[in-house]
Amino acid sequence: MTLPVPDSDALAASHALQHRIAAEIARHDGAISFTRFMELALYAPDLGYYSGGAAKLGAPGDFVTAPEISSLFGAALARVVAPLMAQSAPAILEFGAGTGKLARDVLTALAAEGVQVASYAIMELSGELRARQQEALKDFPQVRWLDDFPAAFDGVVLANEVLDAMPVALVRKDAGGWRELMVTVEQGEFALVPRAPDAALAAHIARQVPEADLLPDGYLTEVHPVACGFMGSLARMVGKGAAILLDYGFPAHEYYLDQRMGGTLMCHYRHHAHPEPFYLPGLQDITAHVDFTAMALAAQDAGLDVLAYMNQASFLLGAGIGELLLERHDPSDLLRYLPQSNALQKLVSPAEMGELFKVLVVGRGVTLPDALLRADRSHRL
Repeated sequence: MTLPVPDSDALAASHALQHRIAAEIARHDGAISFTRFMELALYAPDLGYYSGGAAKLGAPGDFVTAPEISSLFGAALARVVAPLMAQSAPAILEFGAGTGKLARDVLTALAAEGVQVASYAIMELSGELRARQQEALKDFPQVRWLDDFPAAFDGVVLANEVLDAMPVALVRKDAGGWRELMVTVEQGEFALVPRAPDAALAAHIARQVPEADLLPDGYLTEVHPVACGFMGSLARMVGKGAAILLDYGFPAHEYYLDQRMGGTLMCHYRHHAHPEPFYLPGLQDITAHVDFTAMALAAQDAGLDVLAYMNQASFLLGAGIGELLLERHDPSDLLRYLPQSNALQKLVSPAEMGELFKVLVVGRGVTLPDALLRADRSHRL
């Protein structure tokens, strides 16, 4: 790989994290789960990718998310949030709020429509991103930051590109059945070694991977016990309201296909995507596509209703993003209109984010607007 070279401070931080991970491997008889490796690489205090101080988003970071592309994204989301809050409570809880732009755009759009938000809570693990959020949202007194799940919550939960960053288990189908791929150290480098999965992981594999007997030997994929646990926590927290989860991924029957022999694990470093999770731990993002069937089942098993599932294009168009473009920008003013039109196309085009990104809405005691119910494809889960 030819990737940008980090500066000396970043390199030193990565080396410190590698030593910390290697020490944990040594304490656990020479191997830890990939789930634990990914957790440390992303969230180890002070050194993990999200808990450290490096920029994550935008030009100086590693990737760009939908709210950074256009404020129309947040404005369209606000059109869904408003009727859901009217049925529950005037409160929003956002997980992983990035730079704070989505929160600002949603709050601004709601205020323009005369919709009051009494509380906008944010759960953010990254100190660097929390600082950026606090600056971006300083003019919104209802915004506050949480360190843990509230015991109970009524209102609307937002999670844009959150599930994909939750640690996954790596599993491989061998001649003797499924094996969990563990992380060890060989000749000073991290490496993967197989072992038999424990009962809990075996249950996740059996539940998540449809028609596993038809998959070829050597098939490697991910299962998502941490994200499933997160969905269960949402269910225990939400009283009356809904959670809107936007991310890239597939339903199970599209996720576990022969052509995905190597799984979906991907790393992002300085706007370069590559498949090597052991490259400079702490300096790169590590993600996996979301199994939306597993997420829906986990929410349903814990007592939430699956309100809708669709691709991002259907969600945004059903929320009125096209009308918002015309309301905010005069098509005859090409200098201002064309950049916004191009941004909208990136959000909804099947060749860009429109098809790969999906939206899952789960909740209790509320109903989505008719335009979104007509676009629902939850039968495909």
